[in-house]
Amino acid sequence: MMNSKTEGEVIWAPSQSDIENTILYRYMNWLKETKGLTFTDYNELWKWSVNELEEFWATVWDFCEVKAFRKYDQVLESRQMPGAKWFTGSRLNYAENILKNNQGDKTAIYFRSEKIRRKEISWNELEKKVAALARSLKELGVKPGDRVASYMPNIPETVIAFLASASIGAIWSSCSPDFGARSVVDRFKQIDPVVLFAVDGYHYNGKTFDKSEVVAQLQKDLRGTLKHTILVNYVEKDELDVKLDHVHSWDELVAQEAELSFESLPFDHPLWIVYSSGTTGMPKPIVHGHGGMLVEHLKTMKLHKNSTPDQITFQFTTTGWVMWNLLVGSLITGSSIVLYDGSPGYPDMEVLWDLVEDVGITDFGTSAPFLINSLKAGVKPKEKYDLSTLRGIGSTGAPLTEDGFRWVYENIKEDLWLSSSSGGTDVCTGFVGGVPFFPVRIGEIQGRMLGVHAEAFDEQGNSLVNEVGELVITKPMPSMPLYFWNDHENKRYFNSYYDTYPNVWKHGDWIRISENGSCVIYGRSDSTINRSGVRMGTSDIYRIVEGIEDVMEGLVIDLEVLGRETSLILFVVLKDGITLNDELEKSIREKIRAEISPRFMPDKIYQVNDIPKTLNGKKMEVPIRKLLLGFEMEKVINPDSMSNPESLPFFVELANKMNEKNREKLF
Repeated sequence: MMNSKTEGEVIWAPSQSDIENTILYRYMNWLKETKGLTFTDYNELWKWSVNELEEFWATVWDFCEVKAFRKYDQVLESRQMPGAKWFTGSRLNYAENILKNNQGDKTAIYFRSEKIRRKEISWNELEKKVAALARSLKELGVKPGDRVASYMPNIPETVIAFLASASIGAIWSSCSPDFGARSVVDRFKQIDPVVLFAVDGYHYNGKTFDKSEVVAQLQKDLRGTLKHTILVNYVEKDELDVKLDHVHSWDELVAQEAELSFESLPFDHPLWIVYSSGTTGMPKPIVHGHGGMLVEHLKTMKLHKNSTPDQITFQFTTTGWVMWNLLVGSLITGSSIVLYDGSPGYPDMEVLWDLVEDVGITDFGTSAPFLINSLKAGVKPKEKYDLSTLRGIGSTGAPLTEDGFRWVYENIKEDLWLSSSSGGTDVCTGFVGGVPFFPVRIGEIQGRMLGVHAEAFDEQGNSLVNEVGELVITKPMPSMPLYFWNDHENKRYFNSYYDTYPNVWKHGDWIRISENGSCVIYGRSDSTINRSGVRMGTSDIYRIVEGIEDVMEGLVIDLEVLGRETSLILFVVLKDGITLNDELEKSIREKIRAEISPRFMPDKIYQVNDIPKTLNGKKMEVPIRKLLLGFEMEKVINPDSMSNPESLPFFVELANKMNEKNREKLF
């Protein structure tokens, strides 16, 4: 039975010995000894890190021992946002800073799938295959700045392909095979890749999915620039269902011996392009640099996650979620990583806890929905599995409820650091997250991360304490995007983050920050869809739904918010004479499943006469979302500013029905 602890109460606290054994504690002593800087607690350290940005990030470079071809001339040219220039003059390589940790025959990567119980790759083998593949890519004509696209699952080959690409200065970009052809093309076509890494299929939830036709479609749609496809025979098909052009076998390209080398690159040379969809237009191709990711990941992994070479780190993720990039980033500390490819619920909800016991995982990363689903399924891992190696659990992707916190300590382990965090694909890191000095409090994130000046703003741009407001970042971070690919004059970049508050990054989350720095994230403040941490713009859904013959128009609303069961709702306007029936509902869901991803199929579909719009014809996604979440209509919608106020009664009535059992105001 859940205990009676409520939000803000301490559920676990580190011992003094725990604190003194952290890298963060060692860092503070190092600051005292080498810089003469003394801090009485973490909050003092945090204030210094955001007030003295240049000095802080210089210490991260030195303390974490960045390996560089050339050191920087200046840490930060100016605190301009957007457009800050970091560590100018330096030359380095992200992949080199991972592979410098080679520990010989020690395991670097553990792997399990629904078909493979256990596979291990040593540091030596990892280095050997990266070197061989890098040489092969060069022989195929791949040069620094060329884009390399990946349509592969969470398997060792994907990690090797990324490191090989990064080592030669090629720009990596990844989509998970659970994304349909349309979604992948929408992303990759924007960046003009010259090489495509792909699999013939993948396994999920006990089923095998053939992706050879999708690969053929990608070849066709990317034919303007795509020169080579490197195929991994993952589902071990004897023969593909379709003919592919210019295909190279993975096994052949990693077979030849080669000497490991790294391209010397400027700090802001692009490392990868990731995708975070906004509410309009195509998915945003976000470009991050080698240097920005390097110093950010070193700070996060060492100072906040306390990642060390004796650690075995797991994160449940697909290759289309930025948590995959962070998982690979754990190698930067010499930690071993664990890859899992498959459903977290197959053959049952205990498969990942069995993995903890089998591999000896020390740090288990997952999403808040997984923990909540485990609670609902009545899973009690500690009663069945040896979890003695487990020392920490990381929860992200969505707000973790109070019951989720309690379930972890009652059913997994009492002596455990539960680190809830929140950040974004946009910066490939956390804004707020774990602080190893602090106790864990029910329902709260421990604090703001070093070097991240996170605040809560009201609509007028005033900073709030102990009140819910917009999550904003008021000073630059090294991992902020360099730019969006093919974004003329950075217009889309600016409109995505800086069009609300001058020179301040608005992230699109609701947050409450207490006077001691602890935080609570309440979910999205905009209309972006968030399904277990994987975000998708509503425009992606509209392109599919509104392409169906009987559908005139759609409105999709994600009701993910702390304390409420998540729900994705689709409203459709149909052609005259057409009624929403089971057959049409099934057709809509199947279209979304096939062309985007199963995770974005709506939980409920409603037929409506009209979609609420502003006077200039824009769909009122955010106001309708707030209405359905329980906000008073008078505070979120002005009918006089609408082109069709007659469309409102249906949504008001639905909101009343949805919220009649829960009238307690969350905000």
